[in-house]
Formats: sequence, structure tokens, C-alpha cells
Amino acid sequence: MFIAMNRFRIARGREQEFIDIWKNRDSHLEGVPGFREFHLLQGPSDEEATLFASHSIWESEQAFADWTRSEAFRKAHAKAGETPKDLYLGPPRFEGFEGVL
Repeated sequence: MFIAMNRFRIARGREQEFIDIWKNRDSHLEGVPGFREFHLLQGPSDEEATLFASHSIWESEQAFADWTRSEAFRKAHAKAGETPKDLYLGPPRFEGFEGVL
């Protein structure tokens, strides 16, 4: 099992806007070989930002890597440039985890 996470710092007061973007997007993940499940997680807030993480579970790191080079990936990220830049406080931070137990 492989877990792929992107952590986002979202400007305070803009949380629902960020959630709505994810809720209304077509992820193109259904039917992708090796994909198991997806979650959008909301974490703690400070004076500036609220932490979110996109969390996807894959059969293997290779299945995730294959998806990142696929047409489904390109379709899922095609509208990324339309998101207001001031929604994010910095770029997303990727973290990948291999299941060991």
C-alpha cells in the first residue's frame, strides 16, 4: 500500500472555497489501476492559514507513479491554473508513505 498526500496551507476565511473546489472537481480517479480511495482532510488553523491534506491510497507506489504520467492525471489537473493564487499560502507539499505493517 502507498499513501500519497499533498499538504496545503489555505488562507484563513477561505476554507469553504477550497473545499468547494475539491468537491466540484472531476478527479478522474475512478477506474485508474491501483487506486483505492481518496479523502480531503482539514487540520488545524493558526492566525494565517488552515492546513488541509489530500490523501489518496494506492495499491503500490508504482501505481501512483503511473497515474501521475497518465491522461487521467492531466485531466484531473487541467483547471489547476484557474484557482485564485491568494487562496494558497505557498505551494503544496507532497509526502509519500509506503505501508510497512
